[in-house]
Amino acid sequence: DVAVDIRRGSPTYGQHAGAVLSAENWQQLWCPAGFLHGYCTLQPDTEVCYKVTAPYDKAAERGVVWNDPGLAIPWPIAPDQVLLSDKDVVLPRLADCPDWFWL
Repeated sequence: DVAVDIRRGSPTYGQHAGAVLSAENWQQLWCPAGFLHGYCTLQPDTEVCYKVTAPYDKAAERGVVWNDPGLAIPWPIAPDQVLLSDKDVVLPRLADCPDWFWL
């Protein structure tokens, strides 16, 4: 599970934090407003549960490509094993996105 700071003006803009979450370790990752959230499942038939602060709003949806070289996220899966939704395949790099959040 990974959170990426996209708050323009933040000293940690473009940096990420991640954790391996499992039923065994009971850990959670909090992604505050102004952060992108991404995850990679490591086991087949994985169930992902997450909480949100508002109902889904398609118009507010944002994202960047999972393997953005500018973010250098060390995903624990080989690129040829990645399965993405149609919308995630065409996401831009963070450097090509407008400023969605400001501090």
